[in-house]
Amino acid sequence: QVQLVESGGGSVQAGGSLRLSCAASGLTASDYCMAWFRQAPGKEREGVASSNSDGTVNYADSVKGRFSISRDNVKNTVYLQMNKLKVEDTATYYCAADSVFCGLRIQPDYWGTGTLVTISS
Repeated sequence: QVQLVESGGGSVQAGGSLRLSCAASGLTASDYCMAWFRQAPGKEREGVASSNSDGTVNYADSVKGRFSISRDNVKNTVYLQMNKLKVEDTATYYCAADSVFCGLRIQPDYWGTGTLVTISS
């Protein structure tokens, strides 16, 4: 059974940093496209960052230069380092995995349950 478990969310002030983690079980993350999505209250879910098994990464324009996606294949874990956080980054962040497609608009095979990130001014 595949599980993606996010952690690292919380509340920080604007300008601060957080690192989200996504621990995968039941699959080998290095074989999958791993991605982070977010959903703010009243808004649609949007892709934030993706990392393909070949090393290709993509970022939403809104987070380029501030967020970084990375993997630890030994730990089967994917990270999202978020710096210079803004109030508009407030959302529930979801980890996702797909065995075929990669990018910010995919419909992943698997989803985590999410972790809440709240940025205050």
